[in-house]
Amino acid sequence: MWPDISRQVADVIRGGKYSHGHKVAEFETALADYTGAKHVVAVNSGTDALVLALRATGLRRGERVIVPAFSFVASASSVVLAGGRPVFADIEPDSYAIDPAAVAAAVTPNCGFVMPVHLFCQPADIAGIAEVARRHALTVVEDSAEAIGMRWDGVHAGLLGRAGVLSFFPTKTLGAIGDAGAVLTDDPRLAETAGALRHHGRFGRTIDNFPGISNATGISGLNSKMDDIQAAVLLCKLARLDTDIKRRATLAEAYSERLRDIPGILRLPTSTARGVPTTDVSYVYVIEVDRRDELADYLAGEGIGTETYYPVPLHLQPCFADLGHSPGEFPVAERACRHTLALPLYPDLDLASVDAVCDAIARFYNGRPS
Repeated sequence: MWPDISRQVADVIRGGKYSHGHKVAEFETALADYTGAKHVVAVNSGTDALVLALRATGLRRGERVIVPAFSFVASASSVVLAGGRPVFADIEPDSYAIDPAAVAAAVTPNCGFVMPVHLFCQPADIAGIAEVARRHALTVVEDSAEAIGMRWDGVHAGLLGRAGVLSFFPTKTLGAIGDAGAVLTDDPRLAETAGALRHHGRFGRTIDNFPGISNATGISGLNSKMDDIQAAVLLCKLARLDTDIKRRATLAEAYSERLRDIPGILRLPTSTARGVPTTDVSYVYVIEVDRRDELADYLAGEGIGTETYYPVPLHLQPCFADLGHSPGEFPVAERACRHTLALPLYPDLDLASVDAVCDAIARFYNGRPS
């Protein structure tokens, strides 16, 4: 793979076009083919993709967007950056995705959007969310940043609402060598607007019928173009994505077999039945454990890296303190924040390393430190 990447990057250098050039266009086409999206708008990060998707769908200043209390901060900060106001809702205990019943309970006046987040390995309950959205006239914008390869009844994540996004941060299932992202949609008008917004509004072109962003003089955009070197890397890695996804599944299965009977492990990853065929993808392998922080420190001492997803729920983050939330409001999200831990998972990981991680966890909980 690396020789192919070198050749693609050299092609960019020879061409002398480093931003928003032909490699970006090639990648947009290839990604559209892979996902089935009618339109792909490549941008410089998953966060910007969320901001542009919200603005392109017509989010008005101050309009409320329902988001899960358990997610990466960008799920809520993008709402603020787009001019909206996040409204938090609790999650399902197994999928960690927003609970449709909690969405229904969170609907308030001036609430026009819901943003489900597909976390870790499987899609959120899109059918349940769509039903709530229909009843309350909510626009669905998917935070599908982690969800490359995930599908709901054959439809790729990000194409189940008005728009969705992908992130290509280096640790993602399809990762660049820096920040990059994309907006996915089947709506040509929305894609045109997002494409204009990523490039300074394409110099003041007016697009009507998007009251959250348009005015008499045109569109207020920003600089969110994808770099061609990132596109070149992603083109190469996209060609082996399905192989990498299968390898991730093999590693996840190996973890589950080895960890199943270890005391102190409260929950292993499970696939929630949705009533339709879904394609799961093991982006990260997240377990719930007792004494989570102690275990993470112990594993670090053994040379094993872990990641906490997520140490503080969004409603208790200091940056959202003005929303007035208190501990205990979203108990499922708060429990997850106390217990979740992600173990090493990437396609080049070998089974001997999986054994080493699991053996270290067993030593910790059986009181036999090395």
